Amino acid sequence: MWFIYVLSWLSLVIQISFVTLAIGELFLGSLSNTESCLLFQFSTGVLAGLYLFEGFPTLMIGVGLFTNLVYFGLLQTFPYIMLSSPNFILSCILVVINHYMAFQYFAEEYYAFSEVLAYFTICLWVIPFSFFVSLSAGENVLPSTMQQGDDVVSNYFTKGKRGKRSGILLIFSFLKEAVLPSRQKMY
Repeated sequence: MWFIYVLSWLSLVIQISFVTLAIGELFLGSLSNTESCLLFQFSTGVLAGLYLFEGFPTLMIGVGLFTNLVYFGLLQTFPYIMLSSPNFILSCILVVINHYMAFQYFAEEYYAFSEVLAYFTICLWVIPFSFFVSLSAGENVLPSTMQQGDDVVSNYFTKGKRGKRSGILLIFSFLKEAVLPSRQKMY
C-alpha cells in the first residue's frame, strides 16, 4: 500500500503543475520529444510498480502498457495527428477500455480517493493531456518564423479542398451550432 500512497502525493504535485503550467502553456505548450519520452517512461514505470508492489491485475496493467505503446506511435508524427489514422482510433478505443477497467477494479477494491485519483492522473491522463495541450505549441510563434502549415492548427485549417471544412474544424463548427445556434438578423 505504500507505493500507491506515495503516488497519491506525487499525483497531487502533477495536478497542481498541470493546472499552473497549462494556464500559461509555458512547459506543456512546447513539449519536446525528449520530454514526451520521459512521460512515457514514467507512466510505464508506475504501471510496472503497481503490478509489482500493489498486485494490480495483470490484464489491466497489460492494457495500460499496450496503450502507452500506441501513444508512443502517435509521437512519431506529432504534432500532425490524423484523426482517421488507425493509431489515433486505436488510442481513443484504448482510453475508453482503460477507464472501464479502472472503474471496475476500483469498484471492487477499496482505495482512498487520492490513491484512485493518482492512478487516473499518472496512468490514464498524463500522456493524452500532454498531447492535447502541446497541440497549441505553434499558436505563440510569430508568423514570420514559420512556413504555412507547420503547426497543427494551420494544418487543419488549410487542409482539404477549397472552402470545404474538414477534420477538427468541422467538428468544432458542428458543436458550436449545436450548443450555440446562430441567430438570424432581422432587418
